[in-house]
Amino acid sequence: MEFDELLKLIGADPVFESSLLLAGNINPKIVRLQLTRWVNSRRIYQLRRGLYSIAPPYQKIQPHPFLVANHLQRSSYVSLQSALAFYGLIPENVNITVSVTTGRPERLETPLGIFEFRHIKSNLLFGYQMIDLGGQNALVATPEKALLDLLYLQPGGESPKYLQELRLQNLERLNPGLLMKHSKVFDSPKMSKVAKAISQWMPGETSEYEEL
Repeated sequence: MEFDELLKLIGADPVFESSLLLAGNINPKIVRLQLTRWVNSRRIYQLRRGLYSIAPPYQKIQPHPFLVANHLQRSSYVSLQSALAFYGLIPENVNITVSVTTGRPERLETPLGIFEFRHIKSNLLFGYQMIDLGGQNALVATPEKALLDLLYLQPGGESPKYLQELRLQNLERLNPGLLMKHSKVFDSPKMSKVAKAISQWMPGETSEYEEL
């Protein structure tokens, strides 16, 4: 396969899997060899085994980090600080795209950025939605679930000190009823308590944090 043929086959897809090139009577060894050559010539990026994207200046669209994260681990969605920053609930720009997954935790450094995956139990894989990212789509936690995921996975996440360090803002964007409902699924008194406290802060967004 020539590189122009690959570009036609991929079209405007931000990322692609090597399995796409194996349809029909194709020798897998030849495909793998050709992919390696394109990676070495910097025509394509290898994101992980079997997953690639077209490199500039050949790419038709810049892959969004959230979409890339979804493809790096299938049973995952973007959450924690990445989702909170996306919704404007924390002021910081997050340089690492953080997701939660029922798979193994890992940190991947790729040509398209750094991606971190935090493990959660399968019963906690809920509270996410498909988000339109300017023509690309990715699974992202709801604002309420992103906050709960963070407080659950962060050691000492329920402490007033950590909540202050988060510098939560725009709390009116949270649904207090949904926050409380989701917190009960964690089956943790600490999560119910911290969700209740945050719900009480929403109307006035007070800067004083009481002991939980």
